[in-house]
Amino acid sequence: MSRTVPSICRVCMNFCPVDVEIADGVVQSVSGDRTNPIYRGYTCVKGRTQAARYTSPARLLHSLERRPDGTFVPIPTAEAIGAIAEKLTGIVDRFGPRAVALFGGTYMAMDSPVNLSMIDAFMTAVGSPLTFTTSTIDQPGKPLAKGFHGAWMAPSQAFDDPDVALLVGNNPFVSHQGRNGAPADFFRGLAARGGRLIVIDPRRTETAKRATLHLQPRPGEDATLLAGMLRVVLAEELGDAEFVAENVTGVDALREAVAPFTPDLVAERAGVPAEDVVAAARIFAGAGKGYAAAGTGPNMSAKGTLVEYLLLCLDTLCGHWMRAGDRVRNALSLVPAVIQPDKAQALSPFPAYGYGEQLRVRGLTMTAAGLPTAAMADEILLPGDGQVRAVVSLGGNPAACVPDQLKMVEALRSLDLLVQVDIQMSPTAALADYVIATTLPFEMPGTNLMVDFLPLYANGVGLPESYAHYTPAIVDPPAGSDVIEQWRLLHRLAGRMGLQLELYPALGEVIHIEGSVPLVPDMSRDPDIDELLEHIHTGSRIPLAEIRRHPRGALFPDPPVHVKPRDPGWEGRLEVGNAVMMADLQAELTAADDPGDYPFRLVSRRLMHVMNAPTYAVPAGRSRHNPAFLHSGDLAGLGIEAGDVVEIRSDRAAILAVAEADDTVRPGTVSLSHSFGDLPGHDEDVRALGSNPGRLIADDGVFDRFSGQPRMSNVPVAVGPAPRGRR
Repeated sequence: MSRTVPSICRVCMNFCPVDVEIADGVVQSVSGDRTNPIYRGYTCVKGRTQAARYTSPARLLHSLERRPDGTFVPIPTAEAIGAIAEKLTGIVDRFGPRAVALFGGTYMAMDSPVNLSMIDAFMTAVGSPLTFTTSTIDQPGKPLAKGFHGAWMAPSQAFDDPDVALLVGNNPFVSHQGRNGAPADFFRGLAARGGRLIVIDPRRTETAKRATLHLQPRPGEDATLLAGMLRVVLAEELGDAEFVAENVTGVDALREAVAPFTPDLVAERAGVPAEDVVAAARIFAGAGKGYAAAGTGPNMSAKGTLVEYLLLCLDTLCGHWMRAGDRVRNALSLVPAVIQPDKAQALSPFPAYGYGEQLRVRGLTMTAAGLPTAAMADEILLPGDGQVRAVVSLGGNPAACVPDQLKMVEALRSLDLLVQVDIQMSPTAALADYVIATTLPFEMPGTNLMVDFLPLYANGVGLPESYAHYTPAIVDPPAGSDVIEQWRLLHRLAGRMGLQLELYPALGEVIHIEGSVPLVPDMSRDPDIDELLEHIHTGSRIPLAEIRRHPRGALFPDPPVHVKPRDPGWEGRLEVGNAVMMADLQAELTAADDPGDYPFRLVSRRLMHVMNAPTYAVPAGRSRHNPAFLHSGDLAGLGIEAGDVVEIRSDRAAILAVAEADDTVRPGTVSLSHSFGDLPGHDEDVRALGSNPGRLIADDGVFDRFSGQPRMSNVPVAVGPAPRGRR
């Protein structure tokens, strides 16, 4: 018997509403909900093909234990939890709580809003401060820059029909980072209103093709280009003088710092026409309402904090923030009302780094983006007090996604205990002592809380209107399977370790609301998931019970939210001349780019048809590998044809990849997606599994000094034919 049931796609942070066709309890197909007022039936190819995840023979339906000979055998999940609890307790007793670390990947946050609070509760109960996530290996510059700059306590104008959008290394048509919902709708609406789109990207992306002005710089010169735009805005007095006078400090310091970044210097450094730099600044500053946002590329350049800071300075100088009386179209439905951004005043700069847990390498500390995950391998390998000896990994694949793959795999192999929670035998699972088989999203309830959280995280992301969606579990796990939700695993594990958990509302350690009361569950039995969800959403602007009344999600414009005026006597100001950031900007003036033996620059990209790494949710006829895209002129110069296997070499290592011609990339660049490939040392078939550029990166080479994020884009490399026998 077949039926169609509404739900939420949780493949990425877009959380598209979908219709799921189910026959005899099995997911058959997924399509967009055409009745939805925001998404209008939109889904990406990844979301539409995810039915394959539920029936794939590669899916893990039973947990596994590693034998001494390295092979895996099935083990009941309950038995595995007991064994893991015993081993973790022994490690804590012998070496202390800091010997236990947890890694949370992207899918940990998307599968269920309960997971983040449960992770926070579990690690707090263990007594370990070492929770590592993908936040500091993707775009940590966003929250760090806010710390240096301060935060406007009302939304940016991204959701109020902007007249201009500036996107730097950001391709929402593929990544969905930006105006959530149907990506094309935003750009069509912008064009229909006569709005302008400025794109800065070394590749002519799907988004860049729709731009009013596309600047195609050399990789790694984003900060130079933005400094040049700021110089034009200040020199020509294009900003919002009234807003700046009332709310901003540091303008003179910024003016002095950007003075050397003349259009001619920027043109020489970035390889773009000087007149385009001036035009971009004038368009952005003169268009009225607008916003600026950066994507993965500039954020992975080891200069992400500076780039994000300069973008905030651009928005602030131009007054691109909502004012008292403005209606907030995207009043956050699921976020607690007490942290709604709805007041027209500045929160002065706050600590971005240098506090909390002190890591044992490179002077790294806790940051506004979380603990530096790039230090995780060293925390495992470095002997001494505080050495990590056990890792629990949920919703991610650290053996593939954490840069410096060679060191990370060495570290994971050396652990006394590695627990991987997974849906398949990923590279990390292949190294684990226990692999815990987990549920898939349609097998568990959830909400789109994470998409509501995005506007608090960064400018230019989130939904255009107040919208919320709850979904129940719509299918059961396969008959005879022994899978478990990530949050439930941690709760049971804590119970077996004799720990008492305390769960806080909202998003655990991500947002800790002062004065909130924790839920103290009975550790002898599993909590009720609906009670947990109610607790996680405590104080939301729209009660979860009301949201649950709308199985297809709904708009919640009422009660309307308007920006409140500044509090009497409020003295907070945004800082555009932060001394630390100005010093980093000055360093850009003398930054050398000697190609030496590595004349190409490796840049990151996302692929339309796969998730962040190769999975079995790949449309028929699509390759699983991640091609190395080069300009056809570069291929010809190297004597390489599309489809050939090439060697890409850095000063750290070399990988093989399949070359493809792509004249949208700037000559001299190699565009390659992250997190593909197998473990080092395996006889890799790059046409089947792809290549891992993380192997080319040293985590202690060039890195962001705040987040520890290594240079993962704009990596100097050499490209040539693969060695004989490897082609």
